Amino acid sequence: MAEDSSKRLKEFWAEIPRADEDFLGSIRDWKNIQIAVEDETIWLKGFIEEQAAAPEIQQLPDFILYELRDGLLFRKEALVPSKKMRTALLWIPIDKALQLSLPPSNQNYFGIHEQVRIQLKESNEEHPVIALLSNIADIKESIAALPKFKLEKIKWTVLGDKALFMGTPLLSFPGKTYWTKDRHLLPAGLDFEFKNLSTLLQQKYNQEEGWLLWNGNGNYLSIKETDFRPLSVSSFRLTEKSREWN
Repeated sequence: MAEDSSKRLKEFWAEIPRADEDFLGSIRDWKNIQIAVEDETIWLKGFIEEQAAAPEIQQLPDFILYELRDGLLFRKEALVPSKKMRTALLWIPIDKALQLSLPPSNQNYFGIHEQVRIQLKESNEEHPVIALLSNIADIKESIAALPKFKLEKIKWTVLGDKALFMGTPLLSFPGKTYWTKDRHLLPAGLDFEFKNLSTLLQQKYNQEEGWLLWNGNGNYLSIKETDFRPLSVSSFRLTEKSREWN
């Protein structure tokens, strides 16, 4: 009996220029994918049908997806093949082949040399915020008027001329809000361009179980857990006075 082609599982291949290899970090955790290199082209195979339609690959530059049929590669919905299936390639699991590397860390404030070049992008997921970064000059009059119960669940630290508050519910001060992911503090509405970077960055740059505070340009500030103290009106006033004396 002849095989019913409509019941046959589809097999998908893809190609992307080798110069765009870094963009594949967004699918590095798809462990079923295998990749191989041929001259200036990277070949990929093993996509399941749901992955073939996923937004992660639709956003990749110069990425071409094929369906493999009888040894020929067809573009999506094409009736005529574009290429023959490649043979004699050395296939490697994508998570083993793509070794992420990072430049030297920046243990200082935003904007100085030797920055970690990490890209943040807009996130289509909503996350509750747990931290607030405010200019001390903008809040020093308001904090004295807050009732004690609003302060007792908040911890804080001073970062130059700014105060970083952590805890919920957040204080209703002007400033920038942050959410947390693997002890990263990320600006509200943003996430890492490559999701798998989160754990890697923690392992590499946050050995003391502190926090990494990021700005929108992909630069970070390392903060120790011991830098935080419980928030109270008296602790804020004492800190403000010590800053004035210095």
